[in-house]
Amino acid sequence: MTVAVSLLIGAALMSWLAPTVLARRVVNGGDPLVAVIAWLTSAAAVALTTLGGVVLLLLPNHGFGETLLAALGNCWSSVRHGTPPSVEAVSGVVGALLLLGLSVRLVVGAVGSARRRARRREDHLAVLRVAARRDGETLWLEHDEPLAFSLTGRPGVIVATDGLARKLTGAQVDAVLAHERAHLTGRHHLIVAIGEAMASAFPFLPLFKLAPGMLRELVELVADAAAVRECGADAVRSALLKVSRHGAPGTALAMSGTSMDVRVERLLDGPAPASRRRQLFSCGLAGVTAMVLPVLVAAGAMFAVVAVACPA
Repeated sequence: MTVAVSLLIGAALMSWLAPTVLARRVVNGGDPLVAVIAWLTSAAAVALTTLGGVVLLLLPNHGFGETLLAALGNCWSSVRHGTPPSVEAVSGVVGALLLLGLSVRLVVGAVGSARRRARRREDHLAVLRVAARRDGETLWLEHDEPLAFSLTGRPGVIVATDGLARKLTGAQVDAVLAHERAHLTGRHHLIVAIGEAMASAFPFLPLFKLAPGMLRELVELVADAAAVRECGADAVRSALLKVSRHGAPGTALAMSGTSMDVRVERLLDGPAPASRRRQLFSCGLAGVTAMVLPVLVAAGAMFAVVAVACPA
């Protein structure tokens, strides 16, 4: 039971502390793509560590114990005979039922949200295909406001207004379109949707509750970095200051969508985007660290419990 409780403690600490650590890293100029990988991997690690703790509660004998149904049967048998069921069995049953309920809620919420987003996206695309003219992957709308956004789909599309071409320089227009292409190639819409599903299922854990807003901010920073590699920081920064902040549908990702002050400051004084090789190494390291960190925290908690319970 000590191992199971330690795993649950490790998962809880990770879910509370990871957002602060990742947010501080981004503010200090860290690679936003690394933060995205770390956030998603941390969420998976918390879920798997929690599952491991619940399974160990259900299997106190480490392979010779009972399944959930057997544990329920033993609890019922103990109650019928007037003896209290073991703490491990009760904790395991309660934890397993809670985990099962949350998993069902996650799946149902994710599927429902995906269907609603798909319907809204298709409605927007149906209107845009009629009202806009196509130029490659870009749909151009007759509108005075300089606006651009991307919509995921099969295939995804970039929507831009004629005001963008009239009020921005050629280099700035290229920067805006590069930013939106980065959203499509990086599957950023899917990342934001995953964050929304996590927040809907586990709103009581900061790592999941804060995921939609933080992931949306991070993918904008990732897209900015991709545009900088292609067009330069000056073009991206000046374009960001000129594009409209209003007009994009809720299912879209737009260059002017969020965290304008942070993004402009990073484009002005932030570090240059990392090379692809360095970025790949950093993302791999962040993913591995996020996966093993809850287990390491759990090991520390277990040793602390053993040290207190069994002093030298």
